[in-house]
Amino acid sequence: MTGPRFERRSFLKGAGKAILAAPAFSLLGEARMAEALPGFRKEENKQAPAAAASPSAKISFNIRDYGATGDGTTKDTLAIQQTIERVSVFGGGEVVVPAGNYLTGALALRSNVVLRVEKDASLLGSPDMADYPLAQVRWEGHWIKGYIGFISAADAENIGITGPGRIVGSAAVRGRVDRKTHLRLPALLEFTNCRNVQVQDCYTKNYGMWSIHPTYCENVTFKNVTVDSGADGIDVDSCKHVVIDGCTFSTADDCISLKSGRGEEGNAIGRPTEDVQISNCTFTDSYFACIGIGSETSAGIRDVHVEHCKCLGARTYAIYLKSRVGRGAYIEDIYMNDLDVSGAKQGFLRLNFLNGGKKDENPVPGLAGIPSVGNLHFSNIHVTDCPVLVQATEIDLDKPVEGFSLVNVTGTCGQGISMANIKKTEIKNVNVTGFSGPLISIHNVTGSGLGGAATIEGPNPVPPIAAPSQPYRLH
Repeated sequence: MTGPRFERRSFLKGAGKAILAAPAFSLLGEARMAEALPGFRKEENKQAPAAAASPSAKISFNIRDYGATGDGTTKDTLAIQQTIERVSVFGGGEVVVPAGNYLTGALALRSNVVLRVEKDASLLGSPDMADYPLAQVRWEGHWIKGYIGFISAADAENIGITGPGRIVGSAAVRGRVDRKTHLRLPALLEFTNCRNVQVQDCYTKNYGMWSIHPTYCENVTFKNVTVDSGADGIDVDSCKHVVIDGCTFSTADDCISLKSGRGEEGNAIGRPTEDVQISNCTFTDSYFACIGIGSETSAGIRDVHVEHCKCLGARTYAIYLKSRVGRGAYIEDIYMNDLDVSGAKQGFLRLNFLNGGKKDENPVPGLAGIPSVGNLHFSNIHVTDCPVLVQATEIDLDKPVEGFSLVNVTGTCGQGISMANIKKTEIKNVNVTGFSGPLISIHNVTGSGLGGAATIEGPNPVPPIAAPSQPYRLH
């Protein structure tokens, strides 16, 4: 974690201090943006365009001035959306949500607009599905028809949401998909094909669908966000350059999940998730994992750094990397350092690249459909009463993991490390107590630190997917 790869990303530890410094954001004026989003810094040695000096560069409009009531029962959708539109047409600025409870349907952010939800202010999602327009939305790795997010943005840049107020979905909107119509239900915050996005210093709550869902986005920061979710917390879906820093999660599914599409559709589109920094977060999950990578990995996931985090609860494993035969693509360059793990019901780490997640209707055939996995590194881990330290046996014989290290591990666990089909392994300074059986059990594993390991049977093979009679095409 101290090598050149991590130093190259040292700027990320500031959680996106310069991430909103794109030229278009200077329309808001440096002073205004520094006030609206404390993480903002003007890019050095870059001259702002002339528009930054105009009076419109510093606008700040209050939704009350455009008819919002904040009484918690009157729908304020039109007033809030009109305020957003007016700030947008004047070149950008901030939309202020003052103290009050604002019941509203779906809201759409525009480029160069910051939504400031002030102290004692709450944006409350409408319970009426008619208040959420239908669009093409991403769901479990496919594009399908569904409801847009409560607060969303599409094809926008230089946008932000900042607190310390609250954004709360409707308790009447539960589940992921409507059982009658099969339409995907609204996410709480959803950004699609956006650049330079920052969400910070706010409280979010959603009841059934994924809470926060950036898709096809670049330069995204979530800082000091409380994520209270009845499903996933943040799902990073085919995005680049993402920072999640200082956030607190309480979820009923993965706290953070990294995805990139499923099956032939995701593989053909080919938009990976890459360059993700997760730091200084606290995770509590009641249903699955604290951090999940996959299982929708068909465009690839790479270059993920996790450090200085606390995993306080998970129904399965604290860290869960998963894919399956038929996904294709890759999972590579994953670095996790300085994790404190407790309350994980099944264990610290699981790797499953044979049958994780549901099958796709159009899986990637042949050897190309077997995920390539490598360069997975875990260091400075402390575990408390973990039932299993590492379960890493569900790996394909034809494509073994190329590079896995577990270094400097302390604490207590019920069972040790089980591995199969892994090359270039490094096990070093694993000093745990309380376990029964061997510390290390292996099948077809090579590398260092394996002395005295017990031998186990390998996983049952999963044959490659047969090629279809007609080649796949996007449809």
